[in-house]
Amino acid sequence: MRFRHPDGTVVHLAYCTNVHPAETLEGVRAQLRDHCEPVRKRLGRDRLGIGLWLARDAARTLTDEPAQLRALRTELDGRGLEVVTLNGFPYEGFGAEEVKYRVYKPDWTDPERLAHTTDLARLLAALLPDDVTEGTISTLPLAWRTPYTGDPEAARTAHAALTTLGERLDVLAELTGKSIRIGLEPEPGCTVETTADAIAPLTAVGHPRIGVCVDTCHLATSFEDPATALDTLDTAGVPVVKAQLSAALHAEHPHLPEVRAALAAFAEPRFLHQTRTPTTAGLRGTDDLDEAVTGDALPDGSPWRSHFHVPLHAPPAPPLTSTLSVLRAALSRLAGGARPRTRHLEVETYTWQALPAELRPRTRVQLADGIAAELTLARDLLADLGLKELP
Repeated sequence: MRFRHPDGTVVHLAYCTNVHPAETLEGVRAQLRDHCEPVRKRLGRDRLGIGLWLARDAARTLTDEPAQLRALRTELDGRGLEVVTLNGFPYEGFGAEEVKYRVYKPDWTDPERLAHTTDLARLLAALLPDDVTEGTISTLPLAWRTPYTGDPEAARTAHAALTTLGERLDVLAELTGKSIRIGLEPEPGCTVETTADAIAPLTAVGHPRIGVCVDTCHLATSFEDPATALDTLDTAGVPVVKAQLSAALHAEHPHLPEVRAALAAFAEPRFLHQTRTPTTAGLRGTDDLDEAVTGDALPDGSPWRSHFHVPLHAPPAPPLTSTLSVLRAALSRLAGGARPRTRHLEVETYTWQALPAELRPRTRVQLADGIAAELTLARDLLADLGLKELP
């Protein structure tokens, strides 16, 4: 979906396909047929943007077989789908029964992360619509905090990899005329946990094609104020390459037994749900939701927020809610000013099948309805900010 900002800029809205597990190119094509095109049709649009997730095996097939890449581009066009952004964070196994800490491997100290991201950049340059010259890729925020944090050699290795990536992106732009930009995606528990944490490493790398991907669920989980966070990035000269529109799980009164019980229903075995609470001594947290709800690992005198991407249009029932207000505030700063701070927006609710059983979609039809409803909400928010939807 494309929108015209009042300043004339085209802003793209997509939804991320990491909600549909697929490791192979065949699986990706099944996603397009079974999920993405039906969502487009529900929205009544001739064209729908998707934030494509290409796992390692799918990306390698496309890299090794140019004919397959051309065929994928043709299929996208034929199904009314367009790709201007990729989710390069998960490497493989994102649809496994247990993902947890595995999603952070390989990190930016491993040469495979650089190789994979380079492949993704080349693939995206070939998949971009003919009238689009800029693509974006979100990626791991360097590494999980252990054992990276406090290891200067790990930091030097990661920074060197990003520097090399920047050089490769420059060459790619010269060869193709397509500018591909990379955004580190701050996430609780990682060495780059907040937007403020991203400033030092990105300043050290100092490449204009490498910036930040702001995920509004992560922003909220860390209790970051959107205005402060985005203004600080702007002052530091760190670009917001793309933004992922998502909402976290919020519990206002975590000391109450009924609230703990409601939260416990969201503790599940597949994904990591980092949980945070503000205290007078700073932010406190656990690596997963079950650690928080089953004991006294977290103080409970202030609200808790958990890294659980809840559907944008359907917040959980009381006594819980979502951080949609943080998304609204961030989007206002990102797209509602005199100029947009980013041109690529992506709805990223990958946890539909991790929701409590009674809230999960049971059929493809229900999932497509839910994704379409999320995109409709995002479209309406952009319209409220003065952006006009394009055909």
